[in-house]
Amino acid sequence: MKLFGSSGIRGITNKDVTVDLALKVGLALGKTKGTAVIGRDPRVAGEMIEHAVISGLLSSGCDVVRIGMVSTPTLAYASRDYDCGVMITASHNPAEYVGIKLWNPDGMAFDSSQQEEIEEIIEKETFEPVRWDRIGNLTEDSNAIRKHIEMIVKNVERSSKRVIIDCGCGAGSTITPYVLRELGCEVITLNSQPDGHFPARNPEPNDANLTLLKKAMKEFGADIGIAQDGDADRMMTVDENGEFITGDEMLAMFARHECKSDAKLVVPVDTSMMIDDALPDSTVVRTRVGDVYVAEEIKRSEADFGGEPSGSWIFPAISYCPDGIYAAAKVMELIQEKKLSELKGDLPHYPTRRGTVKCDNEKKDTAMGLVCSELGSSGEITDIDGVRVEMEEGWVLVRPSGTEPKIRITAEAREGVDKLYDMVENVVKRGVA
Repeated sequence: MKLFGSSGIRGITNKDVTVDLALKVGLALGKTKGTAVIGRDPRVAGEMIEHAVISGLLSSGCDVVRIGMVSTPTLAYASRDYDCGVMITASHNPAEYVGIKLWNPDGMAFDSSQQEEIEEIIEKETFEPVRWDRIGNLTEDSNAIRKHIEMIVKNVERSSKRVIIDCGCGAGSTITPYVLRELGCEVITLNSQPDGHFPARNPEPNDANLTLLKKAMKEFGADIGIAQDGDADRMMTVDENGEFITGDEMLAMFARHECKSDAKLVVPVDTSMMIDDALPDSTVVRTRVGDVYVAEEIKRSEADFGGEPSGSWIFPAISYCPDGIYAAAKVMELIQEKKLSELKGDLPHYPTRRGTVKCDNEKKDTAMGLVCSELGSSGEITDIDGVRVEMEEGWVLVRPSGTEPKIRITAEAREGVDKLYDMVENVVKRGVA
């Protein structure tokens, strides 16, 4: 698809994602849906793109309800009362990015066939603007956040732990601290004022971006630190010692908490061997990278839990949308009896290395072709998403990003992971040169 990547439509404001494109998305969506709810994260371009999408929807006769600045999980939860949901966000991407993500009433993002339908309408411009007296109605609803809070508090155990929440100046600022307080936590907020410039840190809640949170953990003596991205669909943690918990570790902890014996969980192809060994009695299904693909497989196979090491956690009992707010509440259940560092210590660990190589989108196919030809004899190849090569000492995954001009590399080995990673990185770099 030309417009939709692994997480909806996303790109640089006024370059890749324009007002004209947003209007066309609204026109195409309004042709297929009668009602829609729309929200946005704090990005500077959010309101501009939101207004354009709304105009297209109304012009096609679709009734629209605005819920304002909200997290993506809040928008997805609100979608249950409408034909679809529209979220204006670029999630964890830097401030200059903006995007459009479409949602079904069950909290599932639009699947490939739905996205293709929207793209075809846009490409062929088969829009159907309605007569003047059939233009859609535009209304507002200020209760979406409150309803989301009530759902979470109803389904999660109370906690009196001390927690520092770093919302990264994103949409999580509107809900996550309030949820944790209602659960009984002692809450200390960090970067919890919405600001689309994201002045405190890059929106992605990875180890390198959480220096301030890790420092605050030691100063305040908190039990846990929680960090979210720009739209709060992702959530990562820092333990009581100020040490970052990796995505694979967090995935394994959640899976152990959510999955009973003989359970089924769904993870992407870049997930560690740790998951399989931590849950020997469970069935682990691997998919393409992207929360929509994980969610699709969870729904199809009726799995108990799923997630991605990037920080997306899907609890199908409440929604097929990755919910960083619900996850923040659930992680408090995990540390009721054991410290986060102790839960981490209970997991099997293998050396893992992740990185990226910058690559213009038009060079990605050439680079991946070189990877296939040079690594094909090194082990068993799986091409469900990018190229994963299973070797005697471990495995490596090379895949082009679906949202940014880069190629991602993941390597894991029982020993010699740096040698394995460096070998593959050199191949990729020659491919993008």
